Amino acid sequence: MSRREFLRRLGIGAGSAMALVALDPFNAFARDGKLKVVENRMTYRVQHGTEEQISLLGFGMMRLPDNQDEVNQLVDYAIEHGVNYFDTAPMYMRGKSEVLMGNALSRHPREKYYVATKMSNQNQRTWALEESKKMYYQSFQRLKVDHIDYYLLHSIGNGGLDTLNGRFIDNGLLDFLLEERKAGRIEHLGFSYHGDVRVFDWLLDHNDDYQWDFVQIQMNYLDWRHASLGDGWKRDADAEYLYNKCQKLDIQCVVMEPLRGGALAKLQREQEEQLTALRPNDSAARWAFRWVGSHTNILTALSGMNRMEHLIDNVETFSPLDPCTESENDLLANLADVMAGFPTIPCTTCAYCMPCPYGVNIPGNFAYYNEAINEHVLPLPDSQSPEYAARKQQFIDGYKAALPDEKTWARACQDCEECLSKCPQQIRIPNQMGRIVETLRTKG
Repeated sequence: MSRREFLRRLGIGAGSAMALVALDPFNAFARDGKLKVVENRMTYRVQHGTEEQISLLGFGMMRLPDNQDEVNQLVDYAIEHGVNYFDTAPMYMRGKSEVLMGNALSRHPREKYYVATKMSNQNQRTWALEESKKMYYQSFQRLKVDHIDYYLLHSIGNGGLDTLNGRFIDNGLLDFLLEERKAGRIEHLGFSYHGDVRVFDWLLDHNDDYQWDFVQIQMNYLDWRHASLGDGWKRDADAEYLYNKCQKLDIQCVVMEPLRGGALAKLQREQEEQLTALRPNDSAARWAFRWVGSHTNILTALSGMNRMEHLIDNVETFSPLDPCTESENDLLANLADVMAGFPTIPCTTCAYCMPCPYGVNIPGNFAYYNEAINEHVLPLPDSQSPEYAARKQQFIDGYKAALPDEKTWARACQDCEECLSKCPQQIRIPNQMGRIVETLRTKG
């Protein structure tokens, strides 16, 4: 029997779940069904329509160590400290993520964790219903489960409404997934969004037909009002808009990229000093997580934790969550306004664009370029400046150290544009490679 059916037969619904939320929107969730405080200090949120308590810190498993013992250790620590939401997808690590996650989680009682995976049928050859079904059933096998707690239409928005229709509507796949939810093999059905906001709006405007249980969005204090930074040329919706539209429909949000691909974990020195002046012991990453968790319509915030020290620090941040004050929110909004003026490339290092057919390390190039901006290494625009030559050479030396294999350099880009449709941030990758090549030119 599915959790949904079990709760329905008990007569437990949204009213009782919301009663739990009303106790304290931040710290009352570390309780069992009888409202007794449990041993761990993790902050929990209640899934609407059930009494499922989801850890506010979710484990994103896109970039796991390719070693089962290491993954087991991470998962064991996470579960021991109250983390119970684990997110993956068939395309992560070319299928290895689901396998590693399934092996690690299956060593624990099933009631200890909630599994989230996705329909990653972005490749047009997988749009055929039978091919998509094959991917769906394969996830069950890899994850070693008989039901999937949270199932997502993966990365809707890229390609616009035509692609949505091809992937999910015209082939009958969404109808199939709705039937699977009704049968209990899917507990909660939702989607993750990147790209064309018209797709996001269409799916929510048809919520009466689909009854979405949750929506996964990219949300952090920079994307809140500055999502269309730099080269995000097709991205026309800030996180504030996405979050508020979900909230109005009483659909909870799962957050991806709370650190914006790590960009908010390491700020410029001047910005870090403003944060440490208020909370000397808190890292920039902790500020970003606290900001996300302070929004009450967030079910869980995903963090890709492939190192134990990151997991430990994040668990501490949410055990329990210390919500941001109004003045702290104002500070982060001001920092975001300043950061919006930096000429960074809005890459989150997800690596969906890889592999490049010409060998370019796309995320590696962008990561170094952005770091050079944050560290004030990027050459000044004025070639007549006294500092120009020294900073130019520093940039070139750092680039060679970060990318020692010349075959992976930006100059290897052939403008084939194969990467464009794969990028969730809709970055004009060849254009940005040209920007890096120009910066590396030895003649001013």
